[in-house]
Amino acid sequence: MKTQLKNIVAVVIMALALTSCSKDDSTTPVDELAELTKFKEFTNDTHTIELYSHMSVEQGFNEIKIRIKDNATEEYVKNASVSWLPLMHMTTMTHSCPKSEVEKVSTDGTLYEGYIVFQMPQNATEYWDLKIDYTINGVSYTATTPIDVTASIARRVNSFTGSDGVKYIVAYAEPHHPAVTINDMVVGIFKMQDMMTFPVVDGYTLKIDPRMPSMGNHGSPNNVNATQSESGELYNGKMSLTMTGYWKINLQLVKPDGTVLKGEEIAGDVTESSLYFDFEF
Repeated sequence: MKTQLKNIVAVVIMALALTSCSKDDSTTPVDELAELTKFKEFTNDTHTIELYSHMSVEQGFNEIKIRIKDNATEEYVKNASVSWLPLMHMTTMTHSCPKSEVEKVSTDGTLYEGYIVFQMPQNATEYWDLKIDYTINGVSYTATTPIDVTASIARRVNSFTGSDGVKYIVAYAEPHHPAVTINDMVVGIFKMQDMMTFPVVDGYTLKIDPRMPSMGNHGSPNNVNATQSESGELYNGKMSLTMTGYWKINLQLVKPDGTVLKGEEIAGDVTESSLYFDFEF
């Protein structure tokens, strides 16, 4: 009897071990490119650079991912240090725009990511290009390509001079697809330090007042003004949308000392702010 019991226990342990191994072996690899679309590919003497995005690149806030392929080995590079510089070539000047650092998405992956805020679209004579600088094993490389930046249909970015004489850029980042709910809202708030430098401003508040102009300009409950959780980061708030249709998200940009830099409160005869985002869904 004892021998039979020992045999049964041994069989059970072996079955559990095999089941565990089977589960480990069937792990599905992560698809890095899921829901991404490649919108640009360009080369230099040694590498092919691929650019990806969740949505089409347009005027406003754009999340962009990069892959670098070694042309000799056809392998994607996993250990590069990457930076970038977007430039708008106008008829009388050249300037950059707000942008993040470029970071690795995951340690073992091949994607690098960041954001760029194109504050204006291209036109027939003025255009954007993007310079990618990167270092692999101590060797530096560079590559540059034109970038098509179309005008956004909805108002997703505001560029203006504040009441303090400083030029600011306020850009809508998320949600990509608004819904009838209390949406987590992400915005970027930047200032122009010079023509090439647009740092995030810290400690400001972006007041949010969604309205439906075609529905008596009614508002919505439970909105939360956008603020920062950490210096140098984007701003987070709550945007309440109670029905589908056209919405104007009236805004006021306020400094830490309470100074209103741009925008008006909706009250009395004031039915819309001069600072706003809008969209229809």
